[in-house]
Formats: sequence, C-alpha cells, structure tokens
Amino acid sequence: MLSRALRVPRAVPLRAAPRAIAARSVTTNAASASLSHTVPESDDEPFAINLSDESFETYELDPPPYTLEVTKKDLKQMYYDMVSIRQMEMAADRLYKEKKIRGFCHLSVGQEAVAVGIEHAITKEDDIITSYRCHGFSLMRGGTVRSIIGELLGRREGIAYGKGGSMHMFTKGFYGGNGIVGAQVPVGAGLAFAHKYEGRKNASIILYGDGASNQGQVFEAFNMAKLWNLPALFGCENNKYGMGTSAARSSALTDYYKRGQYIPGLKVNGMDVLAVKAAVKYGKEWTAADKGPLVLEYVTYRYGGHSMSDPGTTYRTREEIQRMRSTNDPISGLKQKILDWEITSEDELKKLDKEARAHVNEEVAIAEAMAVPEAKPSILFEDIYVRGTEPQFIRGRIAEENYYFNK
Repeated sequence: MLSRALRVPRAVPLRAAPRAIAARSVTTNAASASLSHTVPESDDEPFAINLSDESFETYELDPPPYTLEVTKKDLKQMYYDMVSIRQMEMAADRLYKEKKIRGFCHLSVGQEAVAVGIEHAITKEDDIITSYRCHGFSLMRGGTVRSIIGELLGRREGIAYGKGGSMHMFTKGFYGGNGIVGAQVPVGAGLAFAHKYEGRKNASIILYGDGASNQGQVFEAFNMAKLWNLPALFGCENNKYGMGTSAARSSALTDYYKRGQYIPGLKVNGMDVLAVKAAVKYGKEWTAADKGPLVLEYVTYRYGGHSMSDPGTTYRTREEIQRMRSTNDPISGLKQKILDWEITSEDELKKLDKEARAHVNEEVAIAEAMAVPEAKPSILFEDIYVRGTEPQFIRGRIAEENYYFNK
C-alpha cells in the first residue's frame, strides 16, 4: 500500500486525517522553514526550527520529525558552503568556455543544497558515492577547490593526479565521481556491506540521477541491500531532466522514492538544505537501528544543461529556468531565513559571499599555475596497483615496451 507523509495535530489520530491532504506534493520552496523558538545569542547554542509540512512524502515509512535543531554557526557554514560550491562551478564554467577544461564537464549549479545538506547530517566515517556531477560532493568530503579545479584542468596536483577529469574524483570517504551511468549504485551497496561486515554504525550514501534510475544494476543493488539489511541510503537526485529529455518522457513512474518496492522511501525537498539535512539525519538513525536500506528522492533542479555541451534550453523553456532561479534558489532561500531569523546581518552575509568568492578565485589561480603530468611510464602506470603490490613488470605490445615497476 502506498502512503504519503501526513502531518496532523497530535490530538488527531493518523487514520482520521483527511484523504485530500495526501494528494499534496513535496514543495521546492527553499525558504519554507519557520522558527520554533527565539534564537539564542550564542553561535553554538542549538535552537529548533520547523520544516514545511510539504518537505517530505513517504512510502511505507513514517515521516521524519518536522523539527530540526541547528545553531547559528551551522546555518552560516551551510550558507558559506553552498556559495563556495556555486562559485567553484561558475569558475569551471568559465574555464571550460575558455577551452582550458576539455572533455566532459557536468555542473551542479542549482543543486548545492543536496551536497551540503547531506554532509551536514553525516560524519567523515560515513561514505558517499555518486555519479559524474560530483564537484560539490568532492568539496564537501574534504577536497580543496584547487585540487578539484586542478583535476578539471588535468594537472598533476589535481585530486586524482590529473587522470580523472570532471567525472572521476576521489578523496577519503568519497568514492567518486563515476562516469558509467548507474554503475556507482552497486559499488555503494558494497560500501554499505563493508560497514555491516565490520560492525560499524555508519551509512553509505549512494546517489544517482533520475536518468540513471531505470538502469538494471540499480534494482539489483536494491535487492541485495534489502536481502542483507545493509545500511544503504540510496538517493535519486531528481533534477527533472536527464540527458536532453524530461523525467516524465523517460520514466513510467516518476515517484523515484517508490522505486524500491520492498524498501521504504522518502521524498525530500532538495532545494531546502535544512530539509535535506533532516531527511539524511533520519536516514542515518534508521540504518543505525539496523532497519536496513532506504530509497530517498531529492527533488532539485539544475540551472544549466546536462553537461557543458548541452545548452539546456531545447527541451525546457528559458522562462522555467528563470522562474526556478528567482523563486526556488537554495542559496537565496537559506539567506532569506538567516535574515528573517536575525541569525546575522545582511552585511555579514555579504562578507561571507566576498570571502567565498575570494577564496575560490585564489584557489583557481593556484590550480591554473599547476604543472601538467609528465608523459612518462612511471606516472602512467603508478595507480594500477596498490603501492608495494605491483608485479615485476607489465607486458606491452612488444618486449621493448614492457614496463618494470622496480625502475
């Protein structure tokens, strides 16, 4: 039986809720949260906020709490993080258009709340794995702007030594950046299996796009995760469009949170960083209680095309994009809440904007000055084996091309 998240007064039993309420859908309003109590003076003292009644929909699952504890420091850091990601992606956009970045490049402008909300709900001992729209996640997991931009530029000091480019980035607790559509999902299930096997109370956050949701390996991973009761938080970043087409034209069922069938699902307002944080926090508690996997759907929106080669306006209107930018932007939404709740002043937020922009610009300049990898076999073959486990040599096409690792 399909169910949706219902929020009703405590005095009213859940079964008595009017059925008409169940028809509502998750909002993408980025500024829909409200204040529960007065805001404390201290930056570190927690206080409660109320999330919108339309932050979640559920499938075979009770909704997360609609209250969330945050601090002033948390809110300002989330704001700074989203601004940093956007500035970094805009720098990548410029560098690509200047033909300094080559190949594929998939940007996440508009989707910053997903990466930031997830990171603020988990610990560094949890794992994240995602697809090729990965720059923001790389930064949140501990990568630096210079290492990410350096990788995009193919530089030796890039996060993957200049060998991975836009789609293949890795750092501790972050397993990519994967270029094959949907291939990261079973790998993420394997990461969840490792947590369970080792007896750790950590979760594996596994992300994929709406375009990848119909891949067979996604459902295979669902099956294994449920059979083995793995701490896996599968998550579809539903930005409404795949590669050149809308979700409705490619998917018979666009309620991606229901795709798990035998796995409970949770649909989240992916434009509200606070709703994302609340949902993932709830998911982590679910997996820590050994209840098995969940399937989440983050309803979000990308302002640009699928990749830099896609103008993004042949299958949707410019008016739609502008409307989302002006009314549902995740950064503007959080900024409005920070000002409404008097967390800090507008001048202080402008200062944070300026700091983020200056930091990104400085890091980009450093990345552009990095050296490219030398064209020699020792660099070409260095990452095939774990250091110290290499065989004596790798055979080439002819004997003279053999590469010996002990050189």
